[in-house]
Amino acid sequence: MKTIGLIGGMSWESSIVYYESINRKVKEILGGHHSAKILLYSVDFAEIEALQHVGSWNALNQKMVDAAQRLEKAGADFIILCTNTMHLCSNAIKQHTKIPFLHIALATGEEIAKIGLQKIGLLGTKFTMEEVFYKGLLEDDFGLEVLVPETSEREEVHAIIYNELVHGKMTESSRERYKLITENLQSRGAEGVILGCTEIGLLLSENDVSLPVFDTTKIHAHKAVEWALGD
Repeated sequence: MKTIGLIGGMSWESSIVYYESINRKVKEILGGHHSAKILLYSVDFAEIEALQHVGSWNALNQKMVDAAQRLEKAGADFIILCTNTMHLCSNAIKQHTKIPFLHIALATGEEIAKIGLQKIGLLGTKFTMEEVFYKGLLEDDFGLEVLVPETSEREEVHAIIYNELVHGKMTESSRERYKLITENLQSRGAEGVILGCTEIGLLLSENDVSLPVFDTTKIHAHKAVEWALGD
């Protein structure tokens, strides 16, 4: 079994889900007393959030590279970044480490491709919904048409993430707003929806909407197990 290197803490609410999902999947596959071999480097999210909202991506690149290099030196066989937004720093991580990096959008795109969807809705932070680092990969590598909410809805999705979900606050009113925004994406032709922030799956699930849901946290975690147990 390979050792998984997790860069977590963004936020720790979803990092918990990663740790649990990875270990449960290993237990499911191997049985017995098996659990995953994991190294976790967890950052202070307050520092990350402040740099995100002033656009200091060079500083964020440095922080993510530092975290990845610490995991590499500690013996991780590959790295996963337990957040969608911070994949803006994925190129920097890959350039400054020698071990493989498991990209969350690639893992998600593979799951979407399995059922042959062509138009997919995307919920996430404003960075994930508006920048090309995530949508571009899904479009270029998988030929998907990616639909994002309208401007005011993007603001609302983003605000709920940073004001509520990263603090572990789940409200029925926010769930209803996410459900309505997802329905609006469906009315525009979305055949499924990506929960493109690792905290959204804490609030919204396939039981809440009438189209396929791709929870990036669990998809990423399960792909990590596949890598860890593969050749």
